[in-house]
Amino acid sequence: MSMAKFETRGDTSESDARWAAVQTRSAAPAANFFYGVRTTGVYCRPACPSRRPRRENVEFFATREAAELAGFRPCKRCTPEQAALPERHAALVARACRLIETADQAPDLETLAREVGLSPYHFHRIFKAATGLTPKGYATAHRARRIRSNLGSSRSVTDAIYDSGYNSNGRFYESAGQMLGMTPRAFRTGGAETSIRFAVGECSLGSILVAKSERGVCAILLGDDPEALARDLQDQFPKANFSGGDKEFEELVSKVVGFVEDPGIGLDLPLDVRGTAFQQRVWRALMSIPAGATASYSEIAKRIGSSGAARAVAQACASNRLAVAIPCHRVVRNDGAMSGYRWGVERKRALLEREKA
Repeated sequence: MSMAKFETRGDTSESDARWAAVQTRSAAPAANFFYGVRTTGVYCRPACPSRRPRRENVEFFATREAAELAGFRPCKRCTPEQAALPERHAALVARACRLIETADQAPDLETLAREVGLSPYHFHRIFKAATGLTPKGYATAHRARRIRSNLGSSRSVTDAIYDSGYNSNGRFYESAGQMLGMTPRAFRTGGAETSIRFAVGECSLGSILVAKSERGVCAILLGDDPEALARDLQDQFPKANFSGGDKEFEELVSKVVGFVEDPGIGLDLPLDVRGTAFQQRVWRALMSIPAGATASYSEIAKRIGSSGAARAVAQACASNRLAVAIPCHRVVRNDGAMSGYRWGVERKRALLEREKA
């Protein structure tokens, strides 16, 4: 017997598990096999919606090739000879992403859907489920990455704008401040025109750096080494004008330290939040989690209308530079267990325990 064919009687427990998957029409990744029905001569996937066969008429196969070698033909309902539906969707989304990334101007929804052979509604749904962004949001994020790259290499800001797919200066400048956190010219020169005040304080969790631009608090960093925190801040804008804080700024640092020590006092700060559209959606959702409560990555993904984007939510949490102000420490795994935290799991645990006290 071919190694690709499963014994239907020899390995009872394994066979029973596969039969249970057929009975429940499981589409789980673990149900990665095929079954043939002797009375019809057809082979199917476990998730096939066709009428369930009798157990004694079923044979299991590891591959579609093995089923066909045994004389079975593919079912016309579940089309097992084709890639699984999630795989086909992933391929279509990848193709759409390449179309967006290589186009001079971002294609509209109808054009993208037509190119991949789906209706606009269906395409929009599977694209958002796969990437955590709408096609328009993905195009905006890609264009933002291009403008950041082009600002550093183009001959002028204007060239960078048009090379990145904007068809007018005006449309770019409408969102430049939110996208870059500063003027395009300042970004192009490494933040040379940006003034950032910062100071490092100490709290029970270690060192804490607070930085503020003209727009608001742009970084709250936790760590063990004050110099490492300062280097981390400076790496983002190597040519920015950094200065120490005055007495008023020291009071701001004291306010943040006070909140870390006693979360019950609350924290209301003007924030300079810089990130992609998706990251900002995630961060807004995090700020809606009450102190003392937690939410899972999957729950946050659902709240922002991107169920299935839990991994992208985790990446957005890891990109957060505003500790405690944007409370990514309140996000846990689906089972409630602690997961990674940019500033250390022990700090995350301590923050949650203080909020619940």
